[in-house]
Amino acid sequence: MSLRQNVAENGLAAGDQAAPRNIHATAIVLGTLGYLFVGPSGTGKTSAALACLSSAARRGWNAALVSDDQVMVSLRSGRLVARAPATIAGLVELRGVGPIPVRTVMAAVMSYAVLPVAPPFDMRVAPELEMWEAGPVALPLLRLPLLPGLDPLDALSRFSTL
Repeated sequence: MSLRQNVAENGLAAGDQAAPRNIHATAIVLGTLGYLFVGPSGTGKTSAALACLSSAARRGWNAALVSDDQVMVSLRSGRLVARAPATIAGLVELRGVGPIPVRTVMAAVMSYAVLPVAPPFDMRVAPELEMWEAGPVALPLLRLPLLPGLDPLDALSRFSTL
């Protein structure tokens, strides 16, 4: 399923300013910026988001989970706001382990969409300014390479304003 199809099936339409929608994603906050990890099941959204949170904690940065696997998104003043459904708030699900509690915030404005990308891929030149669209809102799309030894926070900081 493409990102556009995922949003078309689960995302927001122009008239949805008041009605939150549940989308398949993981949302985190790093400092003052929100990152929405998107992509099909099993592509590494949760593990990439947790690696970013862990790296941020080691650096002493403010960082927290908003929601894992299911994210309630809504439009507020033209911005995409993410929240956790009440049933999974404060939890992240690790494959083979189950749900575990993590530091969370109740809601955050999303600044970027992040697509974890596993090898093999050709990342010598990243595509110019890709956008992830959620109805009337578009977020800059960052492709995050999932490589052993690569700190995902270092990779994100090359493309965003961390």
